[in-house]
Amino acid sequence: MTSEVDTQPQSFEDALAELESLVDTLEKGELTLEQSLASFERGIKLTRTCQKALDEAEQKVRMLTGDSPDAEPEPFQSHD
Repeated sequence: MTSEVDTQPQSFEDALAELESLVDTLEKGELTLEQSLASFERGIKLTRTCQKALDEAEQKVRMLTGDSPDAEPEPFQSHD
């Protein structure tokens, strides 16, 4: 039995949108305690998913830029 709480979003954007929706719902204060706790738990999972995606993107950027804080931009070489 798979519920919405157990499923992982397909992308960073999906996770972020769902997280924003959860925050809006929680801020309204209309949920029961159990619903609030379930939403909070889901929010934590989504936050971790987003953080992992951001960490991976940062790592890729560092790899591409050589992780050098003093790196100078290089001119683009077109091979027309």
